[in-house]
Amino acid sequence: MAVQLLVLGILLLVIPVFVGGIFSDMEGIQGGLVFRWVGGQFLLWAGFQLISVPLILQEKNFSQLVWGFWLYMGALMLMAAGRGIRRIQRRVPISLVSGGKGKQVSEIVLWVIFAGLLAFQLLQAVRLAYADGDDAYYVAISSMTQDADTMYLKIAYTGETTMLNFRHSLAPFPIWTAFLARVSGMQAVTVAQVILPAVLIAMSYGIFYLLGVRLFPQKGGQLPLFLIFTEILVLFGDYSFYTAENFMIARSRQGKAALGNIVIPFLLLLLLIIMKKFQEAERVPVRCYVLVGAAAAAACLCSTLGALLICMAVGVAGLLAAVCYKRFRCLIPLAICCMPCVCYALLYLLRAD
Repeated sequence: MAVQLLVLGILLLVIPVFVGGIFSDMEGIQGGLVFRWVGGQFLLWAGFQLISVPLILQEKNFSQLVWGFWLYMGALMLMAAGRGIRRIQRRVPISLVSGGKGKQVSEIVLWVIFAGLLAFQLLQAVRLAYADGDDAYYVAISSMTQDADTMYLKIAYTGETTMLNFRHSLAPFPIWTAFLARVSGMQAVTVAQVILPAVLIAMSYGIFYLLGVRLFPQKGGQLPLFLIFTEILVLFGDYSFYTAENFMIARSRQGKAALGNIVIPFLLLLLLIIMKKFQEAERVPVRCYVLVGAAAAAACLCSTLGALLICMAVGVAGLLAAVCYKRFRCLIPLAICCMPCVCYALLYLLRAD
């Protein structure tokens, strides 16, 4: 068990942080280690989507996807290592934490309260098992993919062989769970029910932290207070099966929960960064647009609905930037970022039964 947890820790924490080093020296990017972790994970999710869907549609074995994704991760790690070496040669400091001087006692207390509430939520997510009908399909697909080495070629409820499930194959988030299970040696149901909730909930709060850094740049405790109120809303937001809080705490292992609580907030963060650049008449780094494209592909990994929602959000932001800041040329890179969503949406419309 210890070795399995170590492998999962490397896959879900260490490798994304290392890969996120590609973005660590982007001008105007704050958040340090948290931004590296989240940005790196989005690059990995985007690559998994682009690699897995063609293999699934060709009815290839799951093992081929595992090896293909390992090669992709290796390429990203080499790229991140190369950028790190160039930064060292240029003597550019590598920032792992956000800037800031000493904190007042009241601010420290607020951070301690935030950490305590976060630890409570993560502990409850690991300790308690939430019964959800969708797990009968999504977790079963992950388990059968791990054991049978096939992808969407078996009926989740009976295990019988069937034709390719095209609609679900375009959003293979359960296959990513199966990848983690295959590599670590842990059962897919354990990965989905125990490991992923803690990691994905922590990532959600990491994105809230990155948003708070930009919304509350002043010192004095506004940022931890914002995060505490966010935690309170989450803790008391389970008044329906369909609230964002329910999806975040009780159903975080599902792709649609990751879409609503991780992908869309991160996209809003990136659009906020881009709009700030426009407001200050600065050039938007190409790597920022790369992250927007990665978020678009990650949205398709989580849910087929993500293609529509991401295109709507990016389209509205592009139109606002064009009108308010007279930056009509920004529509071109933003449209290119939406191409993964457009392609998967067209594929769904052309092939769906």
